[in-house]
Amino acid sequence: MPTQTETLPLLGQSVSELTDWVQTQGQPSYRGKQLHQWLYQKGARSLSEITVFPKQWRETLAETSIGRSAIHHCSIAPDETRKYLLRLADGLIIETVGIPTKKRLTVCVSSQVGCPMNCDFCATGKGGFTRNLQAHEIVDQVLTVQEDFQRRVSNVVFMGMGEPLLNLEQVVAAVRSLNQDVGIGQRSLTISTVGIPKQIQQLAQHHLQITFAVSLHASNQRLRHQLIPSANHYPLTALLDDCREYVKITGRRVTFEYILLAGVNDLPENAQQLAQHLKGFQSHVNLIPYNPINEADYQRPSKQNIQQFSEILQNHNIATSVRYSRGLEANAACGQLRASQAVNSKQ
Repeated sequence: MPTQTETLPLLGQSVSELTDWVQTQGQPSYRGKQLHQWLYQKGARSLSEITVFPKQWRETLAETSIGRSAIHHCSIAPDETRKYLLRLADGLIIETVGIPTKKRLTVCVSSQVGCPMNCDFCATGKGGFTRNLQAHEIVDQVLTVQEDFQRRVSNVVFMGMGEPLLNLEQVVAAVRSLNQDVGIGQRSLTISTVGIPKQIQQLAQHHLQITFAVSLHASNQRLRHQLIPSANHYPLTALLDDCREYVKITGRRVTFEYILLAGVNDLPENAQQLAQHLKGFQSHVNLIPYNPINEADYQRPSKQNIQQFSEILQNHNIATSVRYSRGLEANAACGQLRASQAVNSKQ
């Protein structure tokens, strides 16, 4: 019969769960707190590293999985953003991005291997979908970046590979572990989605204090379907109604992500349409100038068009900001993630 350690990696488990586990191994309960500290604060990659454990016991646990990945490749952009290709236990590769500033270290995590949404402007969806990530595989991404930068991670955004709401159970479990075990405040965690029917309300029922971001990218249903094929099954009006219900249930505003594509969705009429949709909405709009990929012919708008779009929204009293992505040169910016290597590598 397989043991618990063979079926469930230790990473992602709470201090009480780890305490239960050490007791099943015939160890005193205080070893649970020691194990928790070494997993989440000291970043242990194997039980053999935990020197406070008896040597004989460590030797018997040599095959026990903690649940850590290996860095397959790391690319560093001129702005010091780092894109990691991480090799999982089954050999699959995912991407994670570490984004440093003087005051913050943000990690952009993946929630799936690949992505099934197939957004027309995004590199990740071009490679298809393989599987959902487990909670420990998400938490591991944050610990890996923290270890490599030798800095505490302050913020985590679920904006990497995959659609988080298609893996809601494991994403919520990862959020709770990042909050309770790693020590990152929920309000410093962001879950981003293109919108999945019924799943927004499911997320709301967890009453998390996270930032909830919806990738809108269009001001009308025709345009949204063109850019996001799945939108055919989730009309823009229904999506916005669910977002209003999310605000009602949680008391938290919704952030709308809007990638600006030159001549496609950046026209003044698009801004006017978007303003009408969001009138009276407890929301914030993040305008993101398009980041180019080889698989699509879209172009980034001019600064003049970006400014004009922003001003129209602001004139309608809609909170708006422009977010220029980091890591562009390392293909680590928004919409560029794919399991490929880049130059300026660190291994």
